[in-house]
Amino acid sequence: MSVIARRFASIPERTAMATWKAISALLASDSTSDPARELASVAGIASSLITREAMTAPLVVYGSGPRVRIYCLYNEDAIEGDDANEAPLSFDATAGDWKISLPCPADDLQWVQNSLKAKSTRISARDMTAPVEDEDDTGEPPAYGTSVDLEAFFKS
Repeated sequence: MSVIARRFASIPERTAMATWKAISALLASDSTSDPARELASVAGIASSLITREAMTAPLVVYGSGPRVRIYCLYNEDAIEGDDANEAPLSFDATAGDWKISLPCPADDLQWVQNSLKAKSTRISARDMTAPVEDEDDTGEPPAYGTSVDLEAFFKS
């Protein structure tokens, strides 16, 4: 799986709402599309997470193409912009069956999850300190039609 990262200059270079609009425009370039409307519907929630500097951990987009990780830059990093990369994607990240996982501080996680659930079936929140999981991670190893007999493998 390939991963593409983008870094957006945020507070104080631009407001949290302006940051979310820029991120949304990257993910759903057609402002009249269903994904664009869905991203707009959670703008207040996402902006509050940007304000809390939760997006030092990645926002992750799972879809039919490469995985997209989006970070926000804050304070001097945002002002200087040396690490910013807001270049357009070469594919539509919200085409097909897409999902977004937003990073969230643990003390806000419950209300953010409940608020997102009321607005979207595709956008969710996770604890920002937790590792990013695969979207279809079942905890089971993938079944490829072969297996290894570990006892036989480790016999001398």
